[in-house]
Amino acid sequence: MRIAMANDHAGTQYKNEIKAYLESQGHEVVDFGTYDEASCDLSDFVLPAALAVARGECDRGIFVDGVGYGSALISNKINGCYAAVCQDTFCAQLARWHTDSNILCIGAKIIGSMIAMEVVKAWMGTEPLTDEKYRRRVQKVCDINDKYCVPVKED
Repeated sequence: MRIAMANDHAGTQYKNEIKAYLESQGHEVVDFGTYDEASCDLSDFVLPAALAVARGECDRGIFVDGVGYGSALISNKINGCYAAVCQDTFCAQLARWHTDSNILCIGAKIIGSMIAMEVVKAWMGTEPLTDEKYRRRVQKVCDINDKYCVPVKED
């Protein structure tokens, strides 16, 4: 699987740890930065990573910032991105089971690195539920996305 990764200065360490894990599991990681802990603007890195997911250039995205919500807010503005902030493994599973989220957002100032890694493992290892009611609910969200989010324009 091809995974887009992005972060701000607060998420650099976690991103690097998660990236190493994903690569050890055979995934290809496309790292959109940032690459150090110098203060930066999150959107400069999350936006191109989210666009890569929306365009199908990457299968999923994992974004790490201080709290996680900045990455989710940016990502969820992009047509075709379904980002969830997860702070524990149960929420990570639910984000895949019930909503088929394609972007995981983690807050490096909120959870420890060991928990973050378990969240990644849970999210990556969980497939969406296929019962009719879950497929119907996910489709309704996709329909809302298609109606109200402007399609991604090619640069």
